[in-house]
Amino acid sequence: MRIDLHAHSTASDGTDSPAGLVAAAAKAGLDVVAITDHDTTAGWAPAAEALPPGLSLVPGAELSTISVDPVSGRHVSVHLLAYLFDPESEAVVAEQTRLRSERRWRLRVMAERMAADGLPVDPDEVMSLLPEDGSAGRPHLAQALVRAGVVASVNEAFGSYLGNGSGYFVARQDTLVEDAIDMIAEAGGVTVIAHPFAYTRGATITVDVLAGLAAHGLTGVEVDHPNHDEETRVQLHGLAGELGLVRTGSSDYHGTNKTIDLGDETTDPLALEELVARSTGYQVVTR
Repeated sequence: MRIDLHAHSTASDGTDSPAGLVAAAAKAGLDVVAITDHDTTAGWAPAAEALPPGLSLVPGAELSTISVDPVSGRHVSVHLLAYLFDPESEAVVAEQTRLRSERRWRLRVMAERMAADGLPVDPDEVMSLLPEDGSAGRPHLAQALVRAGVVASVNEAFGSYLGNGSGYFVARQDTLVEDAIDMIAEAGGVTVIAHPFAYTRGATITVDVLAGLAAHGLTGVEVDHPNHDEETRVQLHGLAGELGLVRTGSSDYHGTNKTIDLGDETTDPLALEELVARSTGYQVVTR
């Protein structure tokens, strides 16, 4: 059984529609795929409606959260995967609505800064092309830079203009990670930290912080991820065992916005069984 628990659609910053995502998952030979768009569940229904026979769908989301190191006080961005939670939970709806608004504000400010600097970016056009109920992200601005011929690829856009150290970068006010874990648990869902030690992406949490989150109720950790080298995977595999965390593996697929394919990293079926067993808010969708 081939299971990929981290994939994005046009409901956030992927390039496949939700229906296209499940079709691509079936074509890639997956048995199970999770839809985990940033701070939105807008893709759940269209993905479920288009689900091909033989493919199961795990409804989820990737939440924008922040960790504050209790020792150093350092703030680190944490991507928290949430699965099988009640999408109509009042707390979840309110926080996802706030985060989507924050994301749109941030994207417009970044686009306006670029336009003011003379880059061929039209902030109104960028915003008009966003999915109506979806979640805005820097890849949408990266695509505008590609269309304008400023860069040749989304990766180049991030390297030159959109990275955290860029003068165009604007920070968000993300959810405290402990609050997000509690919110999803109360909505019957489970939580898994995405690519926790992906050092090439920027600052990461420490081992002590991961242990604290496990004690707080975190369900699992994404061990196998394209941004984790072999040494990191071995370390995380051991830590997961010590901390009682479910180990997952996922591609973090974004369609043509990344070079990663669906199924490049996968999750053990027993791990998925454990996540499902611990959740009560929503069910895996099958045809």
